[in-house]
Amino acid sequence: MNINESRTSNPLPSKAPTAPPEPSIRSRQPTRMFTFGEPEQVLTGNISEYLGVFPSDDGKIYKPPVSRSGLAKLLRANAHHGAIPKFKRNLLLRDFIPSEGCSTHTMGCAALDYMVFGEAYFYAVPNAFGQILELRHLPAINMRVGVDGRFVMLLPDSKEEWFEADEIIHIMDYDVEQNIYGIPDYLGGMQALLLNEAATLFRRRYYSNGAHAGFIFYTNDPDLTEKDEEELKAQISGAKGVGNFRSMFVNIPNGNENSIKIIPVGDFQARDELEKVKNITRNDVIAAWRMNPALAGIIPENSGGFGDIEKIDRVYTSNEIRPICQLFDQANEVLREDRRFSWREPPQPSAAV
Repeated sequence: MNINESRTSNPLPSKAPTAPPEPSIRSRQPTRMFTFGEPEQVLTGNISEYLGVFPSDDGKIYKPPVSRSGLAKLLRANAHHGAIPKFKRNLLLRDFIPSEGCSTHTMGCAALDYMVFGEAYFYAVPNAFGQILELRHLPAINMRVGVDGRFVMLLPDSKEEWFEADEIIHIMDYDVEQNIYGIPDYLGGMQALLLNEAATLFRRRYYSNGAHAGFIFYTNDPDLTEKDEEELKAQISGAKGVGNFRSMFVNIPNGNENSIKIIPVGDFQARDELEKVKNITRNDVIAAWRMNPALAGIIPENSGGFGDIEKIDRVYTSNEIRPICQLFDQANEVLREDRRFSWREPPQPSAAV
C-alpha cells in the first residue's frame, strides 16, 4: 500500500460545520459620533498680502497696495493698536496752532488718517483769484489716485467725485516699492497683532464654553439604548452659553463606573500659555508703532519703572512727532500767508540743579 492509498483509504473524520458566533446586539449598532460647538473663523482674508500697485479693471485708478478698509478694521483688533494712533495724533495736536486756513478738527482728522493709513488728503479751497484760503479734510479710506494724475473720492452707490491734481494736497509716507500711495509703518507687526486677537478670542470662547476647551463624551455600556443616546445628545448639544454643561444626571441600570467617560481634548491651562503669547505680541505691536512702553500704558515689571516720564515724552515727541509735523508743513506752502498754521516750540529740558 502506498502512501497515497493510505490517505484515501483512511480519511480523517470530518467535523460538522459550525455557524459563526451570533453577534451581540451592541456590535450590530454603528459607531456614533457628533460634534457640539461650531468653529468660527477668526481671520477673514489676508489684508497683508502686498501685491503692489496696479490699475483697476476699468483702467481709471490705481488700487492701493493694502486694503484701506482692512487697515481700519484692524484698529478694533487690539487695545494697544487701537489706542496708539490716536495718542500720536493727540501729541501732534498738542503742538498744533490752528489758523483760519486749517482748523484743529481738520488737522486732527488728517493726522489720524496719516497714522492709520500712512497718508492724508486735503482739498485746497481757492478764492476767485486762485489763492488757497482753506484746507478741508478728505477721508483717506475713500481716496484713490487716478491713472491720469487726478484724484477721486469713492462715494456710496458706486459714485465718484473727481478732483484735479492741483486741488488735492497729498501727504504721504514714502514707500520704497511704489510712490503712489502711502503705507503705514506698522505693517511688520500685523501678524503679531492678529495673533494677539486670536489668543484673546480663544480665551473668551474658553470661558464662555464652561472653562473647558472641548471634550469627547464616550459611552460603552451595552444597556444604553438608542433613545438614551439621543436624549444625551440633545442635552449636550443644547448646553450653550456661559457655564454650559455644568452637571448632568445619568442612570444606567447595571452600569459601571466606566460606562460613561468624558475625555478632554486639550489642557488649556498648561499648554496654551496665553499670558506669554499676549505679552510677546503686545511688545511686537508697540515696537511696530515705535512707541515707548512708558507712553503706551504698559505696567513696568520692575520696581524702578521706566524712568523720567517727562524726558521720555520730550524725546519721543522730538524724534517721532516733529518729523510728521514737518511733512504736514507742505500744506502750508499752498495756503495764503495770512492763513497758514504753525507749531509750538518744543519745551526745553529743565536745567539740572
